[in-house]
Amino acid sequence: MVSVQVVRQSSGKPAEGKKVMLSFDGLSRGVTGHEYTNRNGEAHFDANPGSGKVIVDGSTVYNGRIAGRVVVYV
Repeated sequence: MVSVQVVRQSSGKPAEGKKVMLSFDGLSRGVTGHEYTNRNGEAHFDANPGSGKVIVDGSTVYNGRIAGRVVVYV
């Protein structure tokens, strides 16, 4: 399980309703389906940890190790 919390950089508050996807490195992993953030700015994925990117509303906002809980700012 991987959780992504999206936080608004300007206010420090959770960003609700953002479309989040994970793109894992390597040919066998690929891209997850999308999830929308809840009122706490969180999107949850049934995915194993790995290296890759967090994509929010079509833009890459994080590139690196994706495991546990990842907090990104938009």
